[in-house]
This record gives sequence, structure tokens and C-alpha cells, in this order.
Amino acid sequence: MSIVDNYHYIQSEIKNIALRCNRNPDDITLIAVSKTFPPEIIQEAIDNGITLFGENRVQEAKAKIPQLKGNFTFHLVGHLQSNKAKDAVKLFDCIHSIDRLSTAIEVDKEAKKIDTIQKILIEVNTSGEESKFGVVPSQAIALCKSILDLHNIQCHGFMTVGPLTDDRSAIRNAFALLRTLRDEINIKLGTSLHELSMGMSGDYDIAIEEGSTMLRIGTAIFGKRISQ
Repeated sequence: MSIVDNYHYIQSEIKNIALRCNRNPDDITLIAVSKTFPPEIIQEAIDNGITLFGENRVQEAKAKIPQLKGNFTFHLVGHLQSNKAKDAVKLFDCIHSIDRLSTAIEVDKEAKKIDTIQKILIEVNTSGEESKFGVVPSQAIALCKSILDLHNIQCHGFMTVGPLTDDRSAIRNAFALLRTLRDEINIKLGTSLHELSMGMSGDYDIAIEEGSTMLRIGTAIFGKRISQ
């Protein structure tokens, strides 16, 4: 199947899974993760009506996005280093991977320079895997509280990456933890943070069942990654 066929198939799957667990499919945003794929492939997707993409690396996005034409938006779904904040605020509508205050402060500073409000999500390590980025759950509320004091950043919710395992109960627990954490933070801070960015090609069904509002789907749309 083509990229567009794959995209529409995932859309239909999202609808079916959402309805099965009494959710509104319209509450779930599908992000086509285009990392490692060249501009020509992304342009084909744009020309066929796909408008929201995710990239993992600022430098890669910086090279590709200026070559694209049409109606599209990019989110940063990979780790952000503080020294890439200047480029990130110019390239991405939303940054999913803020996991420390120092990075948030840098993003806030760069957003202020260009008179914009940068949408962000706080990345939480809900699996406990040392290889993963993200603030530990016990420190998420403190980080969130500090970020809410910044003027040129707008926090919309939280992101996590499910554990790399065939144990579906472990994946479910990681996603459920993020949802619980969001709800607790909203109560304690009096906020209404809504977004839960969780679920990729291999586990998006569980993510939908656990309340995901943003799915980051790459391989199931674009096919096997092009090695870099």
C-alpha cells in the first residue's frame, strides 16, 4: 500500500478502536512521523492531504522543512537539547519532549525573541527504563509548576514513550500512569492540561484505550526507516 493508503488505514483503525472504548475518534490526533524520510516522500504526503508531521531531530527538520510546499505543520517528537532551542521554536508548532527546566527556560527565551508562544508537552519516563528520556513521574508536578510560570511557553499536556517489550500489560501500565499523572496534576495545580502524546506503530491500540490524544505513527505509515 502507498503512504496515503497506510495513513487512511491507520485513521480507520483509530476510529474503530476509539468507538470500541466509547471515545470520540475526533479527540485523537494522528501525527505522521517522517524522520529519516527525504523531502520528496513528505511532499507526496502533503500533496495527498496529510498535514501534520513529526520529526525527531532538529537538524534533520531544519534541512527538510524549507524544501516543502503547501499546508503542513511539524511537531518535534524527539529529544531536544537546549542549544537547539533557537531553531526548534522556528520550526515546530509543538515540542513534545521538554523534560527539564533548563531546556524549558531556553525555549521560553528563544520564543520571546521572535514574539511567539511555543506549545510544549512535558516528557515523562513512565517505564523506568534508563535508556529513555523524560522526567521521573515523582518530579513531574514540580517541573510542570515551574514551566507554568514561564510566559512564552504554553504547556498543553504530557508525552511518554512506551517500554520496548512484548509485554502488553507493561505497555498499558506505562500509558495508564501518564493519564493518572495528568489527572493528578490538573487537580493539584488547578490546570486543564489535556494532551497525552503516547502510542506509536506497535502500541497505538493500547494508547487509545488508555486515553491518548496524540499518536506518533511512523513505520505503519511510511514503512521501514531509511537508515542514516
